[in-house]
Amino acid sequence: MMAKPASTDQISRPELRKDEGNRTFTMRELLSELKNDEDDVGSRNSQESTHQQSYQNNAAMELINSVTGADDEGRSRQRILVYAARRYATALQRNPEDYDALYNWALVLQESADNVSPDSTSPSKDALLEEACKKYDEATRLCATLHDAFYNWAIAISDRAKMRGRTKEAEELWEQATKNYEKAVQLNWNSPQALNNWGLALQELSAIVPAREKQKIVRTAISKFRAAIQLQFDFHRAIYNLGTVLYGLAEDTSRTGSSTNAKEVTPNELYSQSAIYIAAAHALKPNYSLPLPHLKDGYLTAPPVGNTTAPHSDWKRTKFFLNHEALQQVIRIEQKQVSRSLSGRTSDVANMDKMAIRVDIPDIVSVSACADLTLPPGAGLCIDTTHGPVFLVADSWESLDGWLDAIRLVYTIYARGRTDVLAGIITA
Repeated sequence: MMAKPASTDQISRPELRKDEGNRTFTMRELLSELKNDEDDVGSRNSQESTHQQSYQNNAAMELINSVTGADDEGRSRQRILVYAARRYATALQRNPEDYDALYNWALVLQESADNVSPDSTSPSKDALLEEACKKYDEATRLCATLHDAFYNWAIAISDRAKMRGRTKEAEELWEQATKNYEKAVQLNWNSPQALNNWGLALQELSAIVPAREKQKIVRTAISKFRAAIQLQFDFHRAIYNLGTVLYGLAEDTSRTGSSTNAKEVTPNELYSQSAIYIAAAHALKPNYSLPLPHLKDGYLTAPPVGNTTAPHSDWKRTKFFLNHEALQQVIRIEQKQVSRSLSGRTSDVANMDKMAIRVDIPDIVSVSACADLTLPPGAGLCIDTTHGPVFLVADSWESLDGWLDAIRLVYTIYARGRTDVLAGIITA
C-alpha cells in the first residue's frame, strides 16, 4: 500500500495566488508603477484634498485606510496600496464605467486583505475580500470579457470560503468560485493556472456536498487537472493535485465498493494512477515523493511483435509496465522475462523463443488516442516512434487517459533532462 500523499489543504494555497494569472496588468507591475509615482504625491496633495470627503464616505476606502500591516515592509506596502486605491477612486469619479479602474481597485483590496495582520480584528480580511468581490462584479458587468477579473474574483471567493470550514455558506462560496473559474476558462482557454484552480475549488466542494454528489464533482475536478496538464506538461502543481484527488477517489471507492461496473477503474488502478502523477511531480520539482517498483503497470491488448496488421484473433491482452526508460510488455516464460526494442535488438536472455514489445522513451515522437477499424475493439493507443508506429488497445477510454498521461509525462521529464530524478524515485 502506498504512503498517503499530502492533503489538499497543504497544497491548495500555492495554487490560489493572484500573481499567477495571465493578466495584462499584474499586481506586481501595479505596485512597481505606484512605488515610482509615490515620490510625486506631495505635489498633488492640494489637488486631491477636494476629493478627501468622498474617500472617507466610501466603504472600500475606509477599509483600506484601516489596514496597518504586520511589519515595516507590510506598512510600506499598504501605503502604496492606499495611494493606488485613491487613484482608482478618482478615476471612477471621472468615469463611473471605467472597468479597468474597478478591476485594479479590486486587486488593491485583495492585496490589502493579504496584508492584514493575523491578530487584527478591524478590518477583517473577509470584509476586504467581500468588497473586492463587489468591484470584480461591477467590472465584469461593464466588460463581460474581462477574464482576469473572473479569475481573480474566483480566488477572492475561494479565500472567503476557506475561512468558513465545512459549512453551508462555504459550500455556496465554493460553487460561486467554480462558476467564475469556468467563466475565466471560457474566455481564456489557454490558462493552466485557471484550470488547476478550478480543479482545486471542485475538490474542496466535493468535501462538503452530500455523499451522493461527491463522486461526480471529484471526476469533474480530475478532468480539470488533466486539462491543465495537457496545456503544460511540466505544470508540477496540477500533476501533484491530480495525484492527490485520484488517491482520494481510490480511498472512497475502496471504502464504499462503489466500483461495481466491470468497465470502471478499480481502486488498485486508481492508486496506481495516483502514484504516476505524484512521482512525476516529484521528478519535475522534488517536493513530493512516492517510491514505486515502476511508474505504471496494467493491461493492454497488443499484436505479435512486428506485425501490427495481424488478425484481431492474434492480438493478446498482456501486462505492460512503464518506468523512466521504456514502456515494456511483460511476457514470462519459465519464470524469465525477455524484451525486444522496436529496432529488433533482443536482450541477452538465453533460450527465449518469444519477444516482447518495448518502446524506449527517447524514441517516442508522439502519443495519441486513435480510433481505427483495423484495431481490435477498445480504446486505441498510437505511439509514434523513430522506428515506426506502435499500436495498442486499452481496456477502456478512461484507462487510456491514464496511459496517455503517464507516457507523455515520462517523455516530458526525459525532455527536461530529469530522467535521473524519476529513476531515483521509482527505484528507491
